[in-house]
Amino acid sequence: MISIHRPVFEDEERPSGTPVRGSRRARLGWQLGAERIGMSLWEVPARQAAYAYHFHLAEEEIVIALEGRLLLRTPDGERVLEMGEVVRFPAGDAGAHQLINDGDEPARFLAVSNYGAPGVVVWPDSGKLGVFEQVPGGPGLRAIFRDTDAIMYSRAERRS
Repeated sequence: MISIHRPVFEDEERPSGTPVRGSRRARLGWQLGAERIGMSLWEVPARQAAYAYHFHLAEEEIVIALEGRLLLRTPDGERVLEMGEVVRFPAGDAGAHQLINDGDEPARFLAVSNYGAPGVVVWPDSGKLGVFEQVPGGPGLRAIFRDTDAIMYSRAERRS
């Protein structure tokens, strides 16, 4: 049985370059076998971030604040979420977000998203872009690049 009251948190398995900062994640959608809907329960220690400020190019997310004092950072600024509050992050830079536990006790939230293959994530603060083949429980492609690594498409392409 999959339950938010008895979550099975994953082992540290994120690609290098994706900060965990002590947060824990139970991928409930994957545990259920979902292929196009993501659902994760996050537990964030006091005074830590769940993840770095980021946005998805093809995924829309919804977050539900469950416990603790969660500070939400978006392009519009920062504010504390009320317990039970539901917020939406559209695909693209308008949906950039970060959740930080601003309290002295652990905080929890539920994140729900559509996801496709591959997922593309942008971390604007650090100038990185990630490409992820989202295969439940599988290895899949995982690559993170600095935006300064960009080259022209035609560069190094073979001429016919």
